[in-house]
Formats: sequence, C-alpha cells, structure tokens
Amino acid sequence: MRGIAAAGAYVPRFRLPAEELASAWGTSHASGIRRKAVPAVDEDALTMAVEAAERALSSDAVDRDELTLTAVATTTPPAEEGELLPRLVRALALPKSVETATVGGHTAAGAEALSRALDAEGPALVVVADCPEGDPAEGDHPLGAGAAAFVVDDDPSAPVTGTAWHTEETPGVRFRERGGEEVDSLGVTTYQRNAVREAVTDAVSSLPVDPADVDAAAVHQPDGRFPYRATADLPVSNEAVSAGTVVDRIGDAGAATVPLGLLAALDDADAALDGDAESDANAESDTDAESDADDAGDVENEPNGAGPSIAAFFGGGTAVAVAVEGGLAVEGIADLDGGATIDYVSYLRERGYVVDGEVAGGGAHVSLPNWRRSLDQRYRLVAGVCPECGSVSFPPEGACQSCRSRVEFTEFEAPRTGTVRALTVIGQGGAPPEFAELQQRDGAYAVAIVELDADAGRVRLPAQITDADPGDVAVGDEVRATVRRIYEQEGVPRYGVKFEPTA
Repeated sequence: MRGIAAAGAYVPRFRLPAEELASAWGTSHASGIRRKAVPAVDEDALTMAVEAAERALSSDAVDRDELTLTAVATTTPPAEEGELLPRLVRALALPKSVETATVGGHTAAGAEALSRALDAEGPALVVVADCPEGDPAEGDHPLGAGAAAFVVDDDPSAPVTGTAWHTEETPGVRFRERGGEEVDSLGVTTYQRNAVREAVTDAVSSLPVDPADVDAAAVHQPDGRFPYRATADLPVSNEAVSAGTVVDRIGDAGAATVPLGLLAALDDADAALDGDAESDANAESDTDAESDADDAGDVENEPNGAGPSIAAFFGGGTAVAVAVEGGLAVEGIADLDGGATIDYVSYLRERGYVVDGEVAGGGAHVSLPNWRRSLDQRYRLVAGVCPECGSVSFPPEGACQSCRSRVEFTEFEAPRTGTVRALTVIGQGGAPPEFAELQQRDGAYAVAIVELDADAGRVRLPAQITDADPGDVAVGDEVRATVRRIYEQEGVPRYGVKFEPTA
C-alpha cells in the first residue's frame, strides 16, 4: 500500500491580524479568519515549495536521488512564461531524469498531484505551494500563503487507504484569473455553498471509511466557516473538522490550504494544535452564519487519534476525497502557530500593492547564460577543492583563490548552516538598482559575510539576510540557507540562497 512516508510544511513568518483589516476598511471580508500569513517580498510559490520540500526530504524515509516523480500544484506560478518545476528540481538537486508534472488553475490541484504520486512506480515527491492575491479592498482579505510537501512511497507511515472523485459542472464557481483579467464568482453564496457541499458529500461518501469514525477532516476552507458547511450532510464531527482546519490561522492559501490541514491532522509530533474555530468579530449576520458559528465557535483543535483522517478538496467543479491512516512527524508544522505580527501598511508594502517597483538605472546586468552557469552555487552552495594546494574556492571556477592555479576543482556541497563573520545594513536609497524594489517594499536590509565550516575547508560568501530585522542580526549569529527570490531582470525572476537566523 502506498501513502505518505515523509512530509514538510512551510508558512511565511509574517501574520496580519483580522483586526487590522477591519480597522482599515471598516469591515473584514475574512469570515472566521483571525489572522493570515503574508509572504515577504522575496517569497513566492517557488521559494515556499523549495522550503517545504527540503523539510520533507530531510527525513531518512527516502533518498532524493531515488525519486521517480516530482509533481507540483499551484494556482500562482511566479512567472507567466516558463515552468516552475525545472527551477524546483535544480534547487533541490533532484535527478534530472525525474518525471515531472505541474497542476494548476484550481484549488483541488493538490489532490491531482497527490493522485499522480500514488499511481507512480517508486518514491514520488508532491509539493503544493500557493500565495493567491486579490483586490486589497475586498478579495484579498482572506487570502494567505503556505506550502505542503509529501514524499509518497510504498510501506509508508501514513497509508492512503482510498481516494474518491466527484465532478459536476458548476457554472459561476470560479477562483483564478484568466487572460489577465480578474474573474470573480457570481456572488451567489448559497448556490456556491450548495455546489461544494453536494460534491464533497458525494466524494467523501465514496471512501472506504465511515465518516462518523473520522478523527480529523481537512475540508475545502476558503474561510473559517466553510468546512463546517461543506460537511453539513456528513456524519463528521465538528471536532474532526476543527482538527483539519488551518485557514483561521494562515488565511486561504489557495491550493495549499487543505494539504496543510491534512498535515496538521496527521502530525504526531505536535498534533494538539491550540487554534480554534471561533467566529470572526465582523461575522455575517445571516442565519446560516449564526448557525455555523454556534456549531463551530467553541470547538478546540484535537490531536489525531486512532481513527482515520480525510482530506476533501474542491476546485473547478471537482471534489476529491482522500482517506489516510496513521500519522507521522511533520517538520515545519509549528509554523502554523508562529509568525511575526505586522500592521496593515507593512502588509501592503510587502505584497507590493503600494509600490510601483520602478527604479532609476539598470543595475548590474548578469546575462541569463552566466546566471544559469552559477545555479549550483546559488541554490546548493557548491564549492570546490583545489587538487594542487587543497584549499577551497567558492565559486569553484577559474583559478584557485589561494595558489592561483588553473585547475579542475573537486566539487562538494557546503553545509547550509553557518556563522555571520561580517555585517552591514543597506539603508534607504543605498541599494543597487536591481535591489531597489526589495528596499521599497521591505525597507533596509542586512548583507553579511557568512562562513560555512565544511569538512573540506571553510567557505565564505556574501549574502543577504532575510526573515529578520537588520538590527536584530549580529556578527557571530548562526544562520541557515534558504532559497529566495533575489531580483527580476529581463522579465525573468532570479533565485538564489539567502540566509535566515536560526534563533
């Protein structure tokens, strides 16, 4: 039997409280959402996918060189042209022969990717990452961000005991932009609720488990009340729905919300999540909303017990239900309850809603061929040992940085954790043109000389510090490499390693 052998989760560190939205607009169109995750200026679906996948692959459950399939699901690819997957494969140092699949366009995309992995021969990696955007005045209120990664293999810790599908045409139930124009739903909320509820009911009822025995249910959750409405016709307890509900803490992360809810339900290391499904301060006043709040408001998230867990996805008229037994430790799942609170103005800047991104001057131009040649260093910190003198050079090209010999270096990956040896802060207006948009949106940033202590020798390199206030970083601090967006040039996003504090 195939199933989930290892898993990882990632949620951006910034959190915007619902109260900030309500204060800015007089109301909050984010029912049942207490706060939402906000990606930083250097984060997108790719960087979150890399982080979640690295956490899943850090387990001893699989060797990344043995992966036969890598499937990615997102509704927000970072570039209009060019696949996300080749960048992901390169950043993770996966075999270039690995089969790949990309699924997008709707919020059930993660279920399609998982289905591909369950049908694959050999170990497979599934990554679901999303950071949807909308009109800041209304559509963006519930939208959050996050990523979930699954290693699927035989003899897993969490076997998938069944999947079921239900597809029905649902005109008007839409989710994403098409042709560059924003496509909104028809606004017929009762119609949408009924369409989703009927599809979810049919899919879950077709699983080889009794819904009444389910301990945790991660159900389609565009807001904090919807999963309770979607399971109204099923004998699934409110406690079970609460155990798989994460939207109240991270917002609607598009295709990634249900996968993250499933991982929260399966996590054995810290399954007793301390969130709740309390109603929003600016709750709807209709009868259905009041009933849902009465049912869900006092339910505490419960740990995964002996019964099965289910996930119920919905998107584009298709509902997909997945039944899973057992559990496993999920690295990064604690991110659901972490984070640093930001105010509404900072949120607008991080998302780029109030920044035009225009800068004077062209900055340092690095051609695409040269950038491509340096990807192993930028993603995987590949350095080289000189065969003549034994010293280490980074990057491993050209002459040896010690003896100046023109040699063929013996390459190795440097450790991804190191120490800050020198530090400076680039203040407002001091950034090179290619980094000016980063500074416009995120303010002053720190640049450090980081030392990585490898068995072959020490590697020193300059790098930006991310996920930290520049004033909170000091020489001697331990930092960890993470792949982030560096800048955009010639219309192509450039990615590479930055470092974040480990403490």
